[in-house]
Amino acid sequence: MGAGKADAAVMAIENTMSGGLIPNFELLRSHPMQIKGEIFLRIEQNLMALPGQKIEDIKEVRSHYMAINQTRSFFESYPWIRLVESEDTAKSAAQIASEGLLGVGAVASAIAAQNYGLEIIAPGIETVKQNFTRFLVMDDSLTVPQDRINKVSLCFTLPHTAGSLAHVLTILSFYGMNLTRIQSLPIPGREWQYFFYIDLKFASYERYAQAISAVRPLIDEFQVLGEYHSAL
Repeated sequence: MGAGKADAAVMAIENTMSGGLIPNFELLRSHPMQIKGEIFLRIEQNLMALPGQKIEDIKEVRSHYMAINQTRSFFESYPWIRLVESEDTAKSAAQIASEGLLGVGAVASAIAAQNYGLEIIAPGIETVKQNFTRFLVMDDSLTVPQDRINKVSLCFTLPHTAGSLAHVLTILSFYGMNLTRIQSLPIPGREWQYFFYIDLKFASYERYAQAISAVRPLIDEFQVLGEYHSAL
């Protein structure tokens, strides 16, 4: 592994409250690493700051936009606190610690507070307690046995004709493919045309292979983002 590079990664892709992390879909398509698994984690968000501060001292809170979306109801009781979107939850906590920022809080995990020496002012401030994030495991050194594969993530484009998506989905359904997610993103420079990202679950790898063979002539660009075992 070279400097600035990783052999494996775990990447968030969607949340039960905030939906999909749109920029990460493009990362899946544009990078060669394959999805080899998935993990669902219950999300607990905590308000933290430098030790000794109270919530009355906090004027600004920084966190990833998704963590802010997950905790807005809590902050309605503290109208003087300004919510600022940042690149990452843990990175926000690290910045507060490294720069000694008084009056600034972060929304992040308890592990982040522990790692960066911050004090949790308010634990468990997420609005919905049954809040889960789905993470994808990206590691090309892993091999998933074919008899364990029951889920696939795909990306494709379609001819700009009426009913093209409906036709593909009908065929997938005929072969017993369970569509668990679909996401469309515009193709830059091609007006009103889209990349379609879909997740399919299935009971038979053979039927999955047959389904792909059946729809492949109807699809323009096609990319398998990963074949893996479902975590649910």
